[in-house]
Amino acid sequence: MIVLSPGRATALGGLAVLLWATLALLTTAAGPVPPFLLVSLTFGVAFLAALGLWLAKGGSILARLAWPLPVWGLGVGGLFGFHLLYFVALRNAPPLEANLVNYLWPLLIVVFSALLPGERLRWWHVAGALLGLAGAGLLVTDGGRVAFRAEHAPGYAAALGSAVVWAAYSVASRRFGAVPSDAVGAFCGATAALAFLCHLAWEPWAPPEGSQWLAVLALGLGPMGLAFFVWDVGVKQGDIRLLGALAYLAPLLSTLLLVAAGRAAASSTVAVACVLITGGAALAARERLRRRRPAAGAAPSTR
Repeated sequence: MIVLSPGRATALGGLAVLLWATLALLTTAAGPVPPFLLVSLTFGVAFLAALGLWLAKGGSILARLAWPLPVWGLGVGGLFGFHLLYFVALRNAPPLEANLVNYLWPLLIVVFSALLPGERLRWWHVAGALLGLAGAGLLVTDGGRVAFRAEHAPGYAAALGSAVVWAAYSVASRRFGAVPSDAVGAFCGATAALAFLCHLAWEPWAPPEGSQWLAVLALGLGPMGLAFFVWDVGVKQGDIRLLGALAYLAPLLSTLLLVAAGRAAASSTVAVACVLITGGAALAARERLRRRRPAAGAAPSTR
């Protein structure tokens, strides 16, 4: 396993956020593919890409699948469990409210990180994540009002469950730091198989057509593939509190991409959300920004 500096590992984890920002645009390009089928196809692409890398590196493929049950439980529970609960939420609650509840996961990562040995949670980490949540809320609801209704409680519970599962997976991964990020490829394969079983049980067969397969391929290689590998590196070796706050950049960048592609309209709501999310990220990064500033009166480096 390659050990990186915390700064480089955090930067890699931030790459996952950038990749997730393309998720909405690529998903719309994939057409009306049933959700579980889309998850199965994209994670299948991610698994095949990982398998190709394993074959190129050499060594036993079976050895890359021989992980203890707790490792399998965490990996598959995180990847598949998150998507399962999220889709259940969308089926049982309006998308606006379900997405708003689901976007608690970056904030929960920041809060849960306090349980890790050696991590200290400061007020600016929580404040930065809360600002990000406020900005994400504006984007998800388009600045409108949301109405939580009792009859949609099962959907809200599933959305909260998906947020808790992903936050717990991200934070608990730090405790399995000795497991190389290669293992994510195995988790992708298991997730693809489980999602396909869910598709067969609950969804009609409606595969992508024509150029839609290119979007599926891009999803599997990017936001539904590489993103999970670099996120694993980030949460295991990087600043997990900062990554939690930076995660709120994903819905903002996603909206900006949709605007640039002509699939969404620019508005004052997007501008306000931009200020809140970037301000929250900057606040959460306060420690790192201060470390990079030279001390007053210090001689400039000659290196």
